[in-house]
Amino acid sequence: MIKTKIISVINQKGGVGKTTTVINLAAGLAMQNKKVLVIDLDPQGNATTGLGLSNIDSKDTIYEVLIGSKEFKDVIKNTNIDNLKIVSANVELSGLEVETAGDTKRAFFLKDKLNHFLEANQNKFSYIFVDCPPSLSLLTVMALVVSHSLIVPLQTEFFALEGLTQLMKTIERIKDRLNSDLSIRGILLTMFDKRNKLSSQVETESRNYFKEKVYNTVIPRNVRLSEAPSHGMPVLVYDKNCSGSKSYFNFTDEFINQDKFLESAA
Repeated sequence: MIKTKIISVINQKGGVGKTTTVINLAAGLAMQNKKVLVIDLDPQGNATTGLGLSNIDSKDTIYEVLIGSKEFKDVIKNTNIDNLKIVSANVELSGLEVETAGDTKRAFFLKDKLNHFLEANQNKFSYIFVDCPPSLSLLTVMALVVSHSLIVPLQTEFFALEGLTQLMKTIERIKDRLNSDLSIRGILLTMFDKRNKLSSQVETESRNYFKEKVYNTVIPRNVRLSEAPSHGMPVLVYDKNCSGSKSYFNFTDEFINQDKFLESAA
């Protein structure tokens, strides 16, 4: 039985490269013959469209799973990339918080349903990545409760580190009350502009403060990286030779090496 690692990619700020990181890391791992599932937990459905699926009118989404009308095995969809599957999302997901307001167990919905799926099926996924919404909402709490670890994309721009403080407090609260096993796997610096002194300052501050938690790989600002989602594909497929792709290929390698190190240390 494969021990599936459930990893959320999280930052309550929007536009920091969360979805870009999810779809490109997932694609990079799939290209190395790892079986990967992406769960789109953002009502905007950007991971869904970024992997070439529609986020309009589908009834087979994560929302249906969370309200109990479908099971995980019924809503897992193929992408155009071998070994990479997705549970899609659409705007219906935004109503979940209001609809479940009276349920004291709602923070555990995703964990209970995903664990049931993993235990009941011949599970072949090495990794499940959860793409979180850009807020500290119920959906984000659900992701924190189900996850073994977190990747935090951090844009190398002004105020980036201030926003991280609030996220760290939320993570600590979840660890204390709902998921004692939760840990930050790593912080990924994104939108790095080598012409901008501020980018280098944020990198230096981040490495000084978070030490080895900050990945060596840094993701640059890159036009091809921002174009790829509109074509419904990861940049690793859209233009594998651009600087954004090279960075995400490097990050995939660093991620796998990190796994080997964590396993040997266990």
